[in-house]
Amino acid sequence: MKDDLVRFGIAMEGSLLSAFDKVVEARGGSRSEAFRDLARAEVGRTQMRKGAEAVGTLTIIYDHHVRELNDRLTEIQHELGSQIFATTHVHLDHHRCLEVIMVRGRADQLQDVADRIIAIRGVIHGGLQLFTDVPHKPAWQRQSKAAASDEHAHDHGHTHAPKSEPKKAAPRRKA
Repeated sequence: MKDDLVRFGIAMEGSLLSAFDKVVEARGGSRSEAFRDLARAEVGRTQMRKGAEAVGTLTIIYDHHVRELNDRLTEIQHELGSQIFATTHVHLDHHRCLEVIMVRGRADQLQDVADRIIAIRGVIHGGLQLFTDVPHKPAWQRQSKAAASDEHAHDHGHTHAPKSEPKKAAPRRKA
């Protein structure tokens, strides 16, 4: 569904507009798109404080040698259950790991959990990035019955080509 654009005027100090235009130019966009981005971000922050549905990532760097840290991280992630839909774990060096935890749920609850995780002894750095204005269910859960019967149909505006059959190995010769 497309929303109509509305034109309106904004008054601000010349020096602020000049500085803003430099930011816009560096981004390679337009004033309009920059203001839309700012408006979306502020609306999103307000919605998050009210417990809106959100998706995002919790990124942490931690020392995996700290006693019981891995157990605590696993325990908290299990508490979240289906609110976590993927994690990525990378070993940075002998002591430190980077973990990215992809989450979905009420923004205020996700922030509370992120704060708990970041506060655990052994977590060196952490940050939560959330985005609102997302559907309550992922696309694969929103499929209509008709679309679900077509294994390649999705409700995100296109279909995927059928997967090709795997090549069969040539028969082995007896030696």
